[in-house]
Amino acid sequence: EDAPMPQITMETPHALGREEAVRRLKEKFGVVTEAYGSHVSDLQQEWNDSELSFAFTAVGMKVSGTVTVEDSQVKLETRLPLAAMVFKGKIEAQIREHLGTLLA
Repeated sequence: EDAPMPQITMETPHALGREEAVRRLKEKFGVVTEAYGSHVSDLQQEWNDSELSFAFTAVGMKVSGTVTVEDSQVKLETRLPLAAMVFKGKIEAQIREHLGTLLA
């Protein structure tokens, strides 16, 4: 039986309203993934109203998760392969920085 994958859960407050937050995320998700383009492959993203499901492969590891945009916060849940756990702090810090800038 597979061990459960470690998860990062993060909530970032915003004062943009849901629609504007969704618009910015849609616009920027591509930019962020392009910035890491050499490390990221097989990117899939699918919006369903204000929820984004995403998956990609980074340095040979499959990463997937959801971003849920609420009226005053954005909630991110990502499942990480066990091998990525050593980078968890760094990954969390980068996501927090990107989301913070994006939603400011």
